[in-house]
Amino acid sequence: MIIAGNFKTNLTRNQTEVYVEALESFLEKNDISQDVVVFPATSSLISHKGRLILGTQNAYGTVNGAFTGEIGVEQLDEFGVKTILIGHSERRHVLGETQEDIVKKFNFYKELGYKIFYCVGEPLEVRERGENDTLNYIFSQYEGIDTEYENLVIAYEPVWAIGTGLTPTVDDVASIHKALKSKSKAPLLYGGSVKLNNVEELLSVDNVDGVLVGGASLIVQDFAKMCEVAQNLEK
Repeated sequence: MIIAGNFKTNLTRNQTEVYVEALESFLEKNDISQDVVVFPATSSLISHKGRLILGTQNAYGTVNGAFTGEIGVEQLDEFGVKTILIGHSERRHVLGETQEDIVKKFNFYKELGYKIFYCVGEPLEVRERGENDTLNYIFSQYEGIDTEYENLVIAYEPVWAIGTGLTPTVDDVASIHKALKSKSKAPLLYGGSVKLNNVEELLSVDNVDGVLVGGASLIVQDFAKMCEVAQNLEK
């Protein structure tokens, strides 16, 4: 399974260093064999080698250049980062990234062989129109994306469930994940108000290959326990 944490705009570099050290120690001590990834804030990226993989929440499709406020390959290389989160709903809906923007970024980092965590999901007004409209909306986010890319991980995150405490029912998650698996055989994560008290249930759903955790990943003890839950489920 894949247990991933998106820190968003949280934790300083010093706090991230303390977090990474504590989580790495837990993974080693408990012999956690799951794939564990965290995405720190851009200014909190650090170099790290171990069981834990560090990725970037965002980067521009460039090595370097005149792109104010962005980072590129040159900056990622400094920290040995080869994993990137692309298409998160906050990039789409809050920061205005279009599908065209996202495809360009995807293709740039695909050519470099990066592990790409690609996010898809629907807002509440789409969900309320029913599953057919929901799937059509989500499938439009696959346009231009190489769904057979060998280093692809897809994360399904219903936009209305992110940070709200709301989650779809287990049956809803199972239905959506089954449909999404028909579009790509890449590992498929669930994200959207994943917490310690529901992670075991979510990880037990068919076609859920892991979770992408937001706010609940900021507490290292809770995130470590999620990794342990995943480990125990695979025994």
